Amino acid sequence: VQLQASGGGLVQAGGSLRLSCAASGRTVSNYVAGWFRQAPGKEREIVGSISRSGTVTYYTDSVKGRFTISRDNAKNTVYLQMSSLKPEDTAVYFCAATSGMWTQVEVTSRYAYWGQGTQVTVSS
Repeated sequence: VQLQASGGGLVQAGGSLRLSCAASGRTVSNYVAGWFRQAPGKEREIVGSISRSGTVTYYTDSVKGRFTISRDNAKNTVYLQMSSLKPEDTAVYFCAATSGMWTQVEVTSRYAYWGQGTQVTVSS
């Protein structure tokens, strides 16, 4: 499966953005999907993940209550809705997918398929 992330940009603190991850080549419903981010000088970290059906989600503590992952399997797309953005959310955001089971979804190495990343910059 090939993944294409889009929707990043520059936003003021407190604002919102919605990222999209369009899949091609394979049906995205076959995969657990995740969003990760990497800030300059830092390691790539999990933002959240969503199960194949979309009924189960996982979020890292720092984004709980602010970010929402969803998916539209009919459109072969996964979304990351980000609200109440903070300057510390500034990073390159990546979507990823794994054909594995819903376990250890926060672990970067479990994901075999990655999009190219989209920059999110939050100004204070």
